[in-house]
Amino acid sequence: MKSLCLYFQIHQPFRLRTYRFFDIGSDHYYYDDYQNKHIVRRIANNCYLPANEVLLSLIKEFGAKFKVSFSISGTALEQFQKYSPDVIESFKKLAKTGNVEFLAETYSHSLAATLNPGEFKRQVEEHSQAVEKLFGYKTTAFRNTELIYSNDIAGMVQEMGFKTLLTEGAKQVLAWKSPNFLYCSAPHERLKLLLRNYQLSDDIAFRFSQRDWSEWPLTAEKYVGWLNAVDKKQEVVNLFMDYETFGEHQKADTGIFEFLHAFPAKVIKSGKWTFRTPTEVSNELQPVAGLNVPHAISWADEERDLTAWIGNDLQDEAFASLYSVAHILAQCDDKDLLRDWNYLQGSDHFYYMCTKWFSDGAVHHYFNPYGSPYEAFINYMNVLSDFLVRVNDYADENGIARKALVIRSKKAEVPPAREIKADKKSAPEKSGKTVLKSAPKPSVRLKKK
Repeated sequence: MKSLCLYFQIHQPFRLRTYRFFDIGSDHYYYDDYQNKHIVRRIANNCYLPANEVLLSLIKEFGAKFKVSFSISGTALEQFQKYSPDVIESFKKLAKTGNVEFLAETYSHSLAATLNPGEFKRQVEEHSQAVEKLFGYKTTAFRNTELIYSNDIAGMVQEMGFKTLLTEGAKQVLAWKSPNFLYCSAPHERLKLLLRNYQLSDDIAFRFSQRDWSEWPLTAEKYVGWLNAVDKKQEVVNLFMDYETFGEHQKADTGIFEFLHAFPAKVIKSGKWTFRTPTEVSNELQPVAGLNVPHAISWADEERDLTAWIGNDLQDEAFASLYSVAHILAQCDDKDLLRDWNYLQGSDHFYYMCTKWFSDGAVHHYFNPYGSPYEAFINYMNVLSDFLVRVNDYADENGIARKALVIRSKKAEVPPAREIKADKKSAPEKSGKTVLKSAPKPSVRLKKK
């Protein structure tokens, strides 16, 4: 039978409070505790707890025939422990069944893999330790932040001992090939690759509640029919999506939880598919070809590249400034500095600075607490300015040599607020909370709250 790999991503960043210029040097606490608690509790009630109950009921009903996988960032795990320990307990129940695989990723849901191999390795190790401590599970498969992947990343992941990696079935990599096979990295052949089938994944994650979609309403019978129509020669379909799809992005009154329970049952009863975890698929199948990915891909936006997080002047300056002190933090034992180092690396901070207001503008506003990319940049740089002073003071006190700060963009090149606000004419207007006026494009990733 063909394999069906069902994987869910869970991430919650530590959101920053409004941090003003006059706070620099006088207040070293950067986080909006109220919003962090409120959002985590809301999504726990809307999504994590009820969805986990559905999965647990499926496991009890079908036993080893139903399996699922999760990747939960370290910052999400921290917030669950702090604000919603019942979520941790519900995942422990799932872990005890033996039907769930937990994947390794970067602790902070960071972009470290694109710039700093040492920090990337440290975060992956920290995350794996956290998963083992909480759930008693030793990770063997890896997914990078936002499914970011390249040949260089493959080399680092293989060197860390992982044999399986999840990434996007991007057209610029596959061309005419199908994502419904097991592949491997061309330059690192021991690393096997599972590629997301974005069409079938997004049918659930994005199109499920779109009443103007020609296939609405999406029923379990219809969806299993699409799965059964997959070419018989193709060996695996990888359904990867944000867990918040269930109850948060797609609200409970859309019938999403009923679908979550019904479609696996229909799949199993069809007798044509076997639910397998990423590691099981990797062990069961042989790669059909090697993929050469010299330039990084991701599952974000229509371009499937890194421009959601890195590329404009705002993002580049913030990114370079943050990692200019990575060598100091690698030798640091100050718990507060290391905490902030982890939290400030979250990819969400750079995503809020994105100025792609045209093809993907609506999505870049979704769950964005800032009125413009410039506001996100100013707030982050105020926080970062205070953080850098503390880090450099620590370096001076401990005899650690500083490195010259190299900024990839010049201040003169940073778009002024008025220019960025002008760009927003093609994006949804913001009034308090951001609201999408139209549904996101099928192949575009939603970002965290």
